[in-house]
Amino acid sequence: MSFVSPLFLWYFMPAVLIAVLVCPRSWRNGIIAVGSLLFYTIGAGGFVFLLLGCMVVNFLAGPLLAPSPWDVHGLRRRRILIAVVSLDVAVLLVWKYAGFATQQIAAVAHWFGGSVPVASLVVPIGISFYTFHHISYVVDIYRGERQALRNPVAFAAYIAMFPQLVAGPIVRYREIADQLPQLRSHRLDDIAAGFPRFALGLCKKTIIADSLGPLVDACFKVPSDQMTFATAWVGAIAYTLQLFFDFSGYSDMAIGLGRMLGFRLPENFARPYSAVTITEFWRRWHMSLSRWFRDYVYIPLGGNRHGAARTYRNLCIVFVLTGFWHGAQWTFLVWGCYHGALLVIERRFALDMDPATPWKRYLRRALTMLLVVIGWVFFRSPDLGHALSMLGHMLIPDFDGLGAGVEQAFTNQRLVLLLAAMAVFVLPAHPVTGPLLESSRSRPATALRIGVMTVGLLYAAILIATGTFSPFLYYQF
Repeated sequence: MSFVSPLFLWYFMPAVLIAVLVCPRSWRNGIIAVGSLLFYTIGAGGFVFLLLGCMVVNFLAGPLLAPSPWDVHGLRRRRILIAVVSLDVAVLLVWKYAGFATQQIAAVAHWFGGSVPVASLVVPIGISFYTFHHISYVVDIYRGERQALRNPVAFAAYIAMFPQLVAGPIVRYREIADQLPQLRSHRLDDIAAGFPRFALGLCKKTIIADSLGPLVDACFKVPSDQMTFATAWVGAIAYTLQLFFDFSGYSDMAIGLGRMLGFRLPENFARPYSAVTITEFWRRWHMSLSRWFRDYVYIPLGGNRHGAARTYRNLCIVFVLTGFWHGAQWTFLVWGCYHGALLVIERRFALDMDPATPWKRYLRRALTMLLVVIGWVFFRSPDLGHALSMLGHMLIPDFDGLGAGVEQAFTNQRLVLLLAAMAVFVLPAHPVTGPLLESSRSRPATALRIGVMTVGLLYAAILIATGTFSPFLYYQF
């Protein structure tokens, strides 16, 4: 059940919001927990029992991880933490990576004339996200940063909360722990504040991202021997825009839904394509994932506290894991290693500093954007051979045009591509329209926001009603 499906927009979401609005305030977590598990069951079927099993284990482990005077040295708590985190990671590894691992083993065995069966498992939707939520929960309790939840309903509301269950943002436990027991006193205000954000994300997804989808698919489906310079660049740029508007649109919808339910979920994007360095890009892109790896992998490994060599090592480990977290394919591993190498180079040669002069900033921003686009080619390509071929054509100009299939798709989506590119590449890092659209105190600003959202929503509703929408790209991760 996607956020942009009629079932969700016209039945599920209104039902949950009405229930939260009219029922006693103390029912909020229960309504969210039940609704979220129903939401997941509709999308994932029997995999809801895997989610419930992981929830039970982590919930029962929570109180055992709290600091105790009977465990002065923390050995018992450490063993429990290792066991629970190992179980969480094992579930993720088996369901998401067993097929990939057995494929590689089978390929090696084939070289020696043997054969090994290849596992074929369906990856449960959202498993990468709820696994990270579970790990955040037990680690934050172990560190003494937050107390364990004693109420299973509140715990289920955190882990299974449908706005962020299947594609984020990744909400660390300490970011939401203080909000779980609170009783809402301004429910209408929350809905009024959250709905425009939800509507903005819906427009991003249906009007821009889904419009660019056919063009991206047409470009990346072109065989390597028929690829041209123009096709490669149009495909890379179109995917760069599609991915941003699709994923940031989902995040906007999730944050807006969370606010309507009374929760303030963390931001996930801050105009990442305006970044001047790759380091800054990762402070702006999928910020909840970056913060999770920083807090639970990079800093425990030592961060940047033990010299340059260990810092580079830690960065490489984090981005190898970041790449594989996105999927069990060599293209994701290469993409992660690519960004890790760029970060190491920036740090080694002090290129992660913000240039002092405006013209240098524009040059660095253009270079950063180029490097990001190159990385997205690996991210989107079906295999390494296709990615390398596409990058090769991007480096060698020719005059062969786009090809018939791509030309038709490009003609239909040219205006969308141009407007989206202007919004991302040309506008400043902090658009002057931001405060105007987000302010709720000014009557002209409110009227403008309502007008823009009304027009966008009407058009998005037409697109959804005609079936011209597609699943969110990050559902596959």
